[in-house]
Amino acid sequence: MQTDIAKPRPKIDNVSRGFWDHARAERLSVQTCAACGEKHFPGSPVCPKCLSEDQSWVPVSGRGKLLSWVRFHRAYWDSFREDLPYLVCLVGLDEGPMLVSNLVGVEPEAIAIGAEVEVVFEKVDEELTLPKFRLRG
Repeated sequence: MQTDIAKPRPKIDNVSRGFWDHARAERLSVQTCAACGEKHFPGSPVCPKCLSEDQSWVPVSGRGKLLSWVRFHRAYWDSFREDLPYLVCLVGLDEGPMLVSNLVGVEPEAIAIGAEVEVVFEKVDEELTLPKFRLRG
């Protein structure tokens, strides 16, 4: 088994850069429209509600509810083989948007849909920090 295979990295562009900059500072953020106040994720060049281009990445609480989860037993990329099995979750943030991430620090038997979760950050390197979630309390 080869252990030095790089994991895929997010494409950081002009639209997503604010999200990743906040994550590196251990703050979860969502894109927020200055014209109508719509909070959304993932980011987009225009607001999905009013089509304004006047948007910015605004920090949010990092808290939410677990909407769904799955335990991966297969590595769809070789670089994830050593992480098996791992948990992927869908979180509905208290502020409204939904995010897909990893659920960490919990055994599957302790997971319940609707559980309260909070963000934690995993520093990959100097450029990349990943937001993940854990059960609250």
